[in-house]
Formats: sequence, structure tokens, C-alpha cells
Amino acid sequence: MDDFDASLSPQPRGNVPELTVSELAYSLKRTLEDTYGRVRVRGELSKVKIHTSGHLYSDLKDADAVLNIVCWRTTLAKLGLKPEEGLDVICTGKITSYPARSNYQMVIEQMELAGEGALLKMLEDRKKRLAAEGLFDEARKQPIPALPTIVGVVTSPTGAVIRDILHRIGDRFPRPVLVWPVRVQGAGAAEEIAAAINGFNTIPENGPIPKPDLLIVARGGGSLEDLMPFNEEIVVRAAANSKIPLISAVGHETDTTLIDFAADLRAPTPTAAAELAVPERAVLISTINDLKGRLLNTLARKISQDTERLGHFSARLGDPARLLDIKTQTLDHISDRLSHSLERRLNEAGQKLLTLAPRLVHPGQMIALAEKSLNHSIEKLHRAEKHALDHADQRLERATQLLELLSFKSTLKRGFAVLRDKNLKPVTSVTQTTVGERLVVEMSDGRLKTNIEEKI
Repeated sequence: MDDFDASLSPQPRGNVPELTVSELAYSLKRTLEDTYGRVRVRGELSKVKIHTSGHLYSDLKDADAVLNIVCWRTTLAKLGLKPEEGLDVICTGKITSYPARSNYQMVIEQMELAGEGALLKMLEDRKKRLAAEGLFDEARKQPIPALPTIVGVVTSPTGAVIRDILHRIGDRFPRPVLVWPVRVQGAGAAEEIAAAINGFNTIPENGPIPKPDLLIVARGGGSLEDLMPFNEEIVVRAAANSKIPLISAVGHETDTTLIDFAADLRAPTPTAAAELAVPERAVLISTINDLKGRLLNTLARKISQDTERLGHFSARLGDPARLLDIKTQTLDHISDRLSHSLERRLNEAGQKLLTLAPRLVHPGQMIALAEKSLNHSIEKLHRAEKHALDHADQRLERATQLLELLSFKSTLKRGFAVLRDKNLKPVTSVTQTTVGERLVVEMSDGRLKTNIEEKI
């Protein structure tokens, strides 16, 4: 027994209880949860991962330490911001442990950006990333229709914004308005806004619900946090991909959100968006009336100029009957000259015959020669007479054709008409007529009677 090693003998356990690993792990878990039941921790998000289950797993770190965090799916949907790598945030929740790995973690109940500076940095980084994708390119912008048939509005169904838009459109140029009600701030607002934009775009053409040809996305002013739904990527992408031209009208004139860069046109206020959406009806009517007056004046001036030219040509042409008399007189004169010429030639031939008769060898032969010469002269005279008559007929025919061409009846055959008053005098101006007056419309194939109902 003397050789017994005392170090090998059982040692007394004292008062320390013996625990299993699971008992110790869950004891520590309860201690952590009791001691740190609700804490607020600031740090930078790192290794952000959304599991297929919908739960968020990430790290919250600073310069010296790292804290594992988890956010359950139901809570993640209510956070009001999208956790992203590198965001400086303040997390509110409870500290607990994960016994299977013997580490502690924080279960997130709320998450907010750590100050406006962090929020602005996040928005600037997001803006650069989306711009690099081309979502803000001018080439993507669509023209705003001059006068939309139907205006779609994405906004809250209550409040001053929708009332201002409806009132302004009604004042300027009444158009049908379809309102897609959405929340404009808080959890789930971004998803509703994006769904509304996409929903308007998927309305079928010629369906039971008319499809707008212009969209307005609007809300009133608010803090940077209030306007955050319009900075969310899902909303920006929906606006950029809209096939319907879209006007963004978020906040006041000094407020800028990312949807403004993706929209086809930015309005400083919702009221301004309504003014950009439709023209002012009174101004449009005034412009149309002015153009109408200018057109009528131009047409009247053209008709007056053409009438004056026609009168000028008619004066130069002269009276067709007088022209025919002149040509007939000329023909008579030519005929008389031919007759006198023939008689003179016969007399000359006779004198020549008498002069040459003594020199004739045989009278019969001389007579035959003289007769032949005479016949030849007569034939020449007849040809000259015929040529002169043909030439006179041709000139007369050309004059007749020109007269018909310049006659107002040729103009009537081309589809025009002449207005005459009850005395059959031409009417060339609206000022010559009165409402209720009866006019005669002369056309190429007859005349019609009509009454003036209205001057326009």
C-alpha cells in the first residue's frame, strides 16, 4: 500500500454542478437573452445574404469586432430599407446564441440607416450603379403625348396630391384619369408603386379597362426617409422599363429622388405634372382659330389674285365674236384681192396676146399656149387662196381653243363652283353674305340653290 500513487485516487467534486454541453449552451442563451433583451448596435453590414427561406444572414462590424445578425423573413419585409453590403446602419433587437455553433448573434427587429450622411452615400452609390446600366440615358426617354387620351396616376388615393392633379387637369383640358392607389411611404410602399407602374403597362389594348397613354407617379413633400420608396431599385427599374411615357412628380421642387432620373420627364410638383400632362384648352383653341383665320385669308387672297389674272387675260383676249368678225373681214379682203388680181392678170394676158399676135405663126397654137398659161395662173391663184383660207382657219381655231381654256366654265369642269347672289352676281367674300341668305351655286353641269346657315 505504501507504493500507492495518490494522484490516481478520485478527487472530490465539491459544489460545482455537472452540466451537459446542451445544458450549458441553453443556459448561456437564456443569460444573454435576459441580460441583452433589447439593444441598439451601430455598425457596417458585411456578407449580406438572403437565404432561399427568405431570412437574412449578415455580419455587423466595426474596426475591432464582428457581430453575427439574423433577420427573419416576416421582419425583413417590414424593415423599410433594403440591406446592402457596406451600409452603415443602426440595428435594434435582442442578443441570443446559436447553440449548434456555440456563438452569439443578434436577432434584428428594426434597422435604420446611421444618419442622413449614410443614406445619401447609399443613394449616390445606387445612382451610379443604375446609371452605369443605362437606366438614366437620354436615349431611353420617350416623348410626352401632346394631348393624352387617358392619364394614369400612381399615388395615394387620399390627400391633397390626387385632388390637385384632378383639379388642374380639369381646369386646363379635361381628360379621363385612372388612379392606381398605393402607399407612398413606409414598408411595402416601393413594391406597391412598382406593381402599379407595371400594372398600367400590362393593361391590354382595347380591353374593358382603357389603357393610359401617359403616367404620373406623384406624392407630396416629406423627409428623405419619407421619400425613400421612390429611391428603391424596384421602383426605378419599373419607371425605366415603362412603355407608357412617365412623368415623376415626387416631393417639392428641391426634392430629388432616383425615379426622377429614370422617368421620361420630371415635374417639380404634382400640380406641375398635371400642367405638363395636358395643354391649356383656351390657348389651344385660340391658336387653332388664329391658324384658321390665316388659312382663310390666304385662300381669299389666292382666289382674288387668280380672279385678277383671269380678268387680265380675258381683257387681252378680247371678244371672240369681234375676233371672228375681224378674221371674216380679212378673208373677204383677201378674196377681193384675189378676184382683182385674176381680172388684172386676164387683162394683161389679153394685152400681151394682142401684142404677140402678129408674131404668131399660127393663131391656134398661140391660143393653146395662152390658154395653158392662163390655166396655170388660175391654179396658182386657187392654191394661194386655199393656203390663205387654211391659215386663217387655223388661227381662228387656236383663238377659239384659248378662249375655251381661259373661260371660267373650264374651271368649273375641274370641280370648282361659282357662288352668286340672288341677282346672279358673283360672291367673292364672306363679308358679302348674311346668315339665312339664299345663294346660287353654279357648277359645270347646272346650278343649285342653297341657304347660309352659319358663318364659321
